[in-house]
Amino acid sequence: MAETADRPVVTHGAWPSPITAARLVEGAAGVSEVRLDGDDIWWSESRPTEGGRTQLVRRAPAGDRHDLFPPHVAQPGAGERNWNARTAYLEYGGGAWAVRDGVVVFVDWADQRLHRVDPGRSPVPMTPEPPVARGWRWSEPVWLDDHWLVCARESHVPAAVDAHGEAVNELVAVPLDGSAAGDPDRVRVLHSGPDFVHSPAVGGDGATLAWVQWSHPDMPWDSTQLLLGAVERDQHGTPSLAAETKVVAGGATRQSIVQPGFTAAGDLVFCTDRTGWWNPWRISAGSIAGAGELVAEPVLSGGGVDAEIGGALWVGGMRWWTELADGRFAVSVTSEGADRLAAVDGGRLSVLDTPFTEIGQVVAGSGSSVLVVAGTPVDETGPYTVDLDPVAERPSIERLRPARDLELGPGWVSIPRHVSFPSGDRTAHALHYPPANPEVVAPEGERPPLVVMIHGGPTSAVRHRFDLAKQFWTSRGFAVVDVNYGGSTGYGRPYRDLLQGQWGVVDVQDAVAAARHLAAEGHADQDRLLIRGGSAGGFSTLAALCFHDTFRAGASHYGVADLAALAADTHKFESRYLDGLVGPWPDARDTYQARSPIHHTAGFDAPLIVLQGAEDEVVPPNQAEKIVAALAAKGVAHAYVLFEGEQHGFRQADNIVRALEAELWFYGRVLQFEPADVIAPVEHAVGL
Repeated sequence: MAETADRPVVTHGAWPSPITAARLVEGAAGVSEVRLDGDDIWWSESRPTEGGRTQLVRRAPAGDRHDLFPPHVAQPGAGERNWNARTAYLEYGGGAWAVRDGVVVFVDWADQRLHRVDPGRSPVPMTPEPPVARGWRWSEPVWLDDHWLVCARESHVPAAVDAHGEAVNELVAVPLDGSAAGDPDRVRVLHSGPDFVHSPAVGGDGATLAWVQWSHPDMPWDSTQLLLGAVERDQHGTPSLAAETKVVAGGATRQSIVQPGFTAAGDLVFCTDRTGWWNPWRISAGSIAGAGELVAEPVLSGGGVDAEIGGALWVGGMRWWTELADGRFAVSVTSEGADRLAAVDGGRLSVLDTPFTEIGQVVAGSGSSVLVVAGTPVDETGPYTVDLDPVAERPSIERLRPARDLELGPGWVSIPRHVSFPSGDRTAHALHYPPANPEVVAPEGERPPLVVMIHGGPTSAVRHRFDLAKQFWTSRGFAVVDVNYGGSTGYGRPYRDLLQGQWGVVDVQDAVAAARHLAAEGHADQDRLLIRGGSAGGFSTLAALCFHDTFRAGASHYGVADLAALAADTHKFESRYLDGLVGPWPDARDTYQARSPIHHTAGFDAPLIVLQGAEDEVVPPNQAEKIVAALAAKGVAHAYVLFEGEQHGFRQADNIVRALEAELWFYGRVLQFEPADVIAPVEHAVGL
């Protein structure tokens, strides 16, 4: 090892780093949803070291934190259970819990039943045991009144599936007294018919219900409807929905509507992309109460802003806007690859002075405060309270869950920059992370290998926040570029629609363009360009390796290899997704074959590592096995790691560690460097 005057000279990729794969999961907790209940603040934490389960945490006014569920047990015995607040609604879940007056309702992952937890008590079921395991799935529970909840339900019971040909999604009311646990008829269906329902919102003290719905082949970011209905009750107080419901937005025009909710004054507020950008709009309480046509008006002056206040409805529980006690709104605004917290007062939008670049939740706190789940370029995502006192010079910010002490000194964190670059006849976008390690230097004139990251979805976006998994690579001497290819959210609907009919073309073109752009600018070694992605990003990775010769190697995490197989064998939510991204199946069979890497294995010359969950129902393991078999038949160097007990995305600590280390080991073999880490070789590796 050569040395400069003060630091050793080490080739890129072999830099020693304190950011080990194990440190990614040690004490990690992925906070997602946050809620206020009186003086208490609640949030959900996904904990890799507890088998990936989701714990619910209450923070008391004094600042002490309390887990709702008992400590995790490695091997539960008789009478023991690792409660896990996670729903399988639409497979991706979200919106698995709610809290009011100290009472928590949640969906448990194991049986998918709704449970109730009163203060100091253990969970008890609120919904009946389904005729088949996990046959009823629930999302977005909200109090209708003191006696009933409203939520979305997805039925996978045989009778429903046989009658409709697929799972059935409905709005239902569930009694809070637990009487439905033994009597399925106590669950009252309020609304049924559309293929999908989501995001119920209660207004008028339980007199009005709003929700979002859509039907095949649309996805919720393509075209949805916002409906409004009156809630009626019989002599026993049992709710039903009036026969006449109103489509109040999205009826005549295609638009994506998310997060309906009612203000204190009774106005119905929702985010819609009718202008080309998700922005908040409002229907006044007076208009709702009147007999005339319901007219929506923009919340923001001038008709809105060219930035996103809203997003793709992949999971429940998302919150992009909230009303504060003084009538102002707090919102999350996305532009140029980053989120900002802003306030809306009298229609005027003011971006606030906060360090946040990624905001996943915006929920009203007490007084003038707002609760957010947010991250910065140097701090991991966590729950915060932000006081928006209108007379204060700047917001007061308090982190509610202490960040992990990663013991990283200055120089270890790579700060991304937003880059825009030419891709064909248009412009694409990405976040570029340069290598960062204060203890070594690279050989003079050596440029770093580049890891091109392709996000999943594909209708999603990269997250501008501190991510230890990215720092794992940059601290070892890799450059990273996280690509917001055409079709990504955050840049308006026209940019999002670039992927319509072009999946496997536009995304791959932008990945290639990002790599070549950074190499041309001197930020990467053009001979050591790598590409990796999960799910839809795994498909883009495979397509890039199959149809282009830009990349030296790649890593597919539970990626799609055969589009036709995906169209024929996936869950209801995405069963018609490819109609828009590729074309209707089977009418567009030729396009499916032309785009699917599995049918063009002659183009595979670059080594590939495939990492797959054995219980993945979104992209089943047979997708991975097909591509591995094709690589083996062609004699292309490859590695395959199958993780038992994992679904779509890795949640268990040991598997997260092994996947990352295996990928680093693989790149070391391909690029001929020896990682500083001690890594067990991948067992199922060929040609390496």
